[in-house]
Amino acid sequence: MSIIKNETLELIKNINFNQLKNKSVLITGASGLVGVYLISCLSQLKKSHNIKIYAWVKNDINHLFSEIFEDCIIIKNDICDDKSFVDLPNFDYIIHSAGYAQPTKFLENKIKTITLNTTSTINLFNKLNKTGKFLFVSTSELYSGYESENIKEHEIGTTNTNHPRACYIEGKRCGESICYSYKDEGYDVKIVRLSLAYGPGTKLGDQRVMNSLIDKGLKNNTIELMDSGDSIRTYCYITNVIEMMWNVLLFGKEVLYNVGGDSKITILELANLIGENLNKQVSVPTTQNGLVGNPKIVNISIEKYINEFNLPNFKSINDGIKTTINWQKILYND
Repeated sequence: MSIIKNETLELIKNINFNQLKNKSVLITGASGLVGVYLISCLSQLKKSHNIKIYAWVKNDINHLFSEIFEDCIIIKNDICDDKSFVDLPNFDYIIHSAGYAQPTKFLENKIKTITLNTTSTINLFNKLNKTGKFLFVSTSELYSGYESENIKEHEIGTTNTNHPRACYIEGKRCGESICYSYKDEGYDVKIVRLSLAYGPGTKLGDQRVMNSLIDKGLKNNTIELMDSGDSIRTYCYITNVIEMMWNVLLFGKEVLYNVGGDSKITILELANLIGENLNKQVSVPTTQNGLVGNPKIVNISIEKYINEFNLPNFKSINDGIKTTINWQKILYND
């Protein structure tokens, strides 16, 4: 059994999924990191809960995930195309996790990034049963420009609409506003501002910082940073992310929740941890070549979530890195 199936088998023991019995569930972005774990949870509940699982994907599913997706109805269409929605049925639950999570991807696809979070979100709401539930996966990037730590949900960033990452930030911001508008129409809506999920389930060539650093460590003798590595991040292992998301969707008393971890760490410290696990040296450049618009601090408060659901049993950053390294080795050996 795969790493992902093993982990989700343990994860689903912590949550009461009875609401999903005899329901239809659509996951967009189903072949992404978050989507694969959501689908894996549902696939293991399918028989006992009689769930009809719909997985919306952009590309062909990696054969490493074939067992996870074997009981799903696959929708392989462009979610940015209005015509893709014409023949779809209505759904009881929709989790909209489609999007370009990698900065290099959304910077290369700015119009689609905006469309994914706006027009596509509206189209999805039009396919939700009025008695159903909708979860919009937003981002901690909405706090960009707000140079603070332990940022709470009522706070917001200070970036303008000409910011280098505005397509992503403003797209998600508008997506959240769309969700609140549908809430006002009587829909049951939840939003999670997700911060830096990581773990197995990524693809080769993933350019997010942790995956890129592991990639360099597996390929080279030295892990070379793009800048000084003093930016602060708070990573959250994927099983903790998914457990929090299910709790918010199924039982959340409010609309908006931060979802993140407790492992505050600088990029340099992260690189050193990866280097220790791979027995590789870390190199800091004399010139700065980091991505434009990269936030200095990504450290959100999950106090609201903890007050409602208690503190998650967070996987340590070191254990999470080891599992993620093992996953990326599997990808290289595939």
